[in-house]
Amino acid sequence: MNEFSEFQSRLQRPLDVKLSDFQRNERLKHLIFAAQLTPALLEKLRKMADMIRQLSRTRDGNLRLKHMLAHRRAMLYFTQPSTRTFLSFMAACQILGITCNEVRDPSTSSEVKRESKVDSIRMFSSYFDIIIMRTSNPIFSECCAYLMNELESADQRSVPIINAGAGAEEHPTQALLDMYTILRTFSHDYSRESKQSKFIEIQKQYPDLSPGPGNKTYLFCGDMGRGRTVRSLATVLSQYDNVRMFFVAPDYAELAMDRGLLRRYRDRGVDVHEFHSLDATFDGRPILALTDCLYMTRIQREHNSDKAEKDLAALDLSPFQFTPLRATVLKSYAPIMHPFPRDSVTNEIPTEIDSDSRAMYFRQARNGMWIRAALLVHLFDAAEELIDIYGEVRR
Repeated sequence: MNEFSEFQSRLQRPLDVKLSDFQRNERLKHLIFAAQLTPALLEKLRKMADMIRQLSRTRDGNLRLKHMLAHRRAMLYFTQPSTRTFLSFMAACQILGITCNEVRDPSTSSEVKRESKVDSIRMFSSYFDIIIMRTSNPIFSECCAYLMNELESADQRSVPIINAGAGAEEHPTQALLDMYTILRTFSHDYSRESKQSKFIEIQKQYPDLSPGPGNKTYLFCGDMGRGRTVRSLATVLSQYDNVRMFFVAPDYAELAMDRGLLRRYRDRGVDVHEFHSLDATFDGRPILALTDCLYMTRIQREHNSDKAEKDLAALDLSPFQFTPLRATVLKSYAPIMHPFPRDSVTNEIPTEIDSDSRAMYFRQARNGMWIRAALLVHLFDAAEELIDIYGEVRR
């Protein structure tokens, strides 16, 4: 019997119906889907992440942060390869004083003794206060959240579940850090006069530029079909007004954006278009010249079948490389983003771009530490304590 069979009826429900199962009043109970990241919630998390990064700049602020959640323990259950997500969650826990333990190889756990994955998770919940998990199974974290809800209903120990990457389907905390980067990039809330004057100069060149993620064109390039970071970020962006999305991928079925997702975005009023080259045009203009935010991704070869590997090896991927020449077409303020890792062979973003002032990907990765710390504060219902500490330290 499938160990997830008891959850089958809940798994088959429409996404919009599921979301309430992972909420507690106005707060997240678990983070499983990118669709849970509403504009209102993102703004709350952005403010908390900004507080945490500012507090961390001083010795007193750091010490106060380290005592905030020092009574909490986290399990990082990462059985799928990860570098940035794992380390940034570890760093986020350390910032807040949370004690961490990890399982990264199931062969070192009781799963080799045929313990079910569900039993393993329930056992972790006995020892830890939150479970942060990445697995190759796209439904595992969702099932674990249902399990925790059942335990809570039975007045037994239950802990929050964070989906830190589920197969090729969802990566909500990557969408969270991507949105934090976008919100900061397109914010008018400047703390430094130099940033404000820079924006004034940009607006002289682009008078239609407005603050916030809305009223923007987002260009996604690379593996649209299997790129969970793309689908997660696009899902969140589809909640904002007057958004246009360009999806650029090789003319190969497995790399194309999911048809169902495209319909969902269009139903939400998103202006969606697909292309097969970064040099493509739209309404007579280069798509790069129309882009407000560029999101590059690699071709995810780890998902290739033998046939796909052979087919993709024969493809010319040069139309999907963001070269210095193509960078000259992009708007002067448009952030260049990438979820990493980038492919050092295919070079979808060559290292020459790293020195471009619009290259955001290393800052984007660092942003993951701050916003994931904010997520932990939110899930542990410690926002008021953070606000109090921020106010006291900043006096």
